[in-house]
Amino acid sequence: MSGTDTATPQTLSATRRILGVALASVSGVAVAVQSRINGELGVRLADGFAAAVVSFGIGLVVLLVLVPATPGGRRGLTALRRALAAGSLRPWQCLGGMCGAFLVASQGLTIGTLGVAVFTVAVVAGQSGSSLAVDRAGIGPTGRQPVTRQRLAGAVLTVLAVGLAVGDRLGAPGALALALLPLVAGVGTAWQQAVNGRVRAAADSALTATLVNFAVGTVTLLVAFAIDLAVRGWPTGHLPSEPWLYLGGPIGIVFIAIAAAIVRFTGVLLLGLATIAGQIVGAVLLDLVLPTAASHPGVNTLLGAALTMVAVLIAALAPPARR
Repeated sequence: MSGTDTATPQTLSATRRILGVALASVSGVAVAVQSRINGELGVRLADGFAAAVVSFGIGLVVLLVLVPATPGGRRGLTALRRALAAGSLRPWQCLGGMCGAFLVASQGLTIGTLGVAVFTVAVVAGQSGSSLAVDRAGIGPTGRQPVTRQRLAGAVLTVLAVGLAVGDRLGAPGALALALLPLVAGVGTAWQQAVNGRVRAAADSALTATLVNFAVGTVTLLVAFAIDLAVRGWPTGHLPSEPWLYLGGPIGIVFIAIAAAIVRFTGVLLLGLATIAGQIVGAVLLDLVLPTAASHPGVNTLLGAALTMVAVLIAALAPPARR
């Protein structure tokens, strides 16, 4: 046999999975940046729902221009309509944006009080456990994925690593009740990644899947914002003048599209763990390079970030799960 025959399906699968982990880690850095932006926007507007509407709305406008302007986007919209009409894609599988909307809203509602540290712990705890369940149920495009010891160890070690990273910054017990919002958002994130992967597979376009995600999320947030206005009245804050505070939506486009494209290679659990690793590293870099009044990354934070990478490596090197 020649050297060109050594590229077996198993080798290609492993290569795609490793590449997927690398891309997911990059998208995790984007999540950390978006959390900082949307948290600050929520503080400036004095309303987390208003901040979420601005963030998602800007992302939706960008996609409404971008998707019809690209041949792949137009083909994706046509394929999506056909899949829905044929029943190969269920309408409920297009609702992942509702979970994305809840995550963005929780950023604006809680980060100003909890800080990024407690917010991250809550999201990680919810996402890690939910990813195992979503993979086991076969909701994602990879089908059913058994809960192996190595995958379970990676999920548990990730939660412990993040706890170590931010353990010295956990707030008062009263703040932990507010942490239930990002905890639930983390649970929804795993389901969102799975169904967005289904939409991408049906449309054969990550950009089209991202547009569906943002359209559903924006509608959800507009309803929530209308209820918020009826209950609390108009936000007391003002729209900030700094352009960077309006980049949360475009950044969201990046990591939603990446997740929809690679979940078929990684599975929901590994995608979530790699995203978490990037999120932790990104948060540490933000604290070091662009510190805020609450930024004080210590030894525990750096050790926790390193341990998170080890946890992702453990899960990534696990043998491919049999369906």
